[in-house]
Amino acid sequence: MRKTVRAALPLALTFGLAACGSNPASAPEAEEAPVVMQAGQWALTRKTTGYNTPTVTPAQYQEALKQISEDKVCIAVDKEGLPDANALAGKEGTDCSYKDKMVRKGRLIATLSCKAGAGTSEIVVEGNYTADTLTLGTTMTKAEGGQPVLRTTHDLTGNREGDCPAAS
Repeated sequence: MRKTVRAALPLALTFGLAACGSNPASAPEAEEAPVVMQAGQWALTRKTTGYNTPTVTPAQYQEALKQISEDKVCIAVDKEGLPDANALAGKEGTDCSYKDKMVRKGRLIATLSCKAGAGTSEIVVEGNYTADTLTLGTTMTKAEGGQPVLRTTHDLTGNREGDCPAAS
C-alpha cells in the first residue's frame, strides 16, 4: 500500500501544480496589428528566373535569365491594402486588374488580368510584404488568340523610398 501512495504522490503534485497555473482561456488575446503596405515611391527590382516560348532556343533562354530591371514607381495602395496592379505587372501588362486576391498578415497571393500587346496576360503573384518592403514571385502567361505564346517568371523585390514626387 505504501508503494502505491509513494508512486501516486509525484503524480498528484504534478496535477496540483498544473492547476495553480493561469487559465489561458481567461487571458485576453492581444490583437495582432495588420501589416499594411504603404503607398509612395518604391524602387522595384525584377529579375527574370524563367522564360519560355514555343520556339525558345537555349541561347535565348540563357540571355533572358540575365535580364534585371530596376524601376522607380509611385505605388498607390487601396483601402483593402492592395498595391496598384499595374505597378506589380511592370512591362508585362497594362490596364491590369485583380482577378482574385488574398492579402493577410503581410502575405499577398493574387492573379492579375492585363492587356499585353495584341493579346492578354495573366500574372500570378505570391509573396510577402511589410509597410516598406516586398518580396514577390511572379509567373506571367501571355496569350494571343487564346493560345499561350510566352511564359516568364520573375523575382520581384522592392523598397519604399518615401512619398511620391509632386506632379509638376
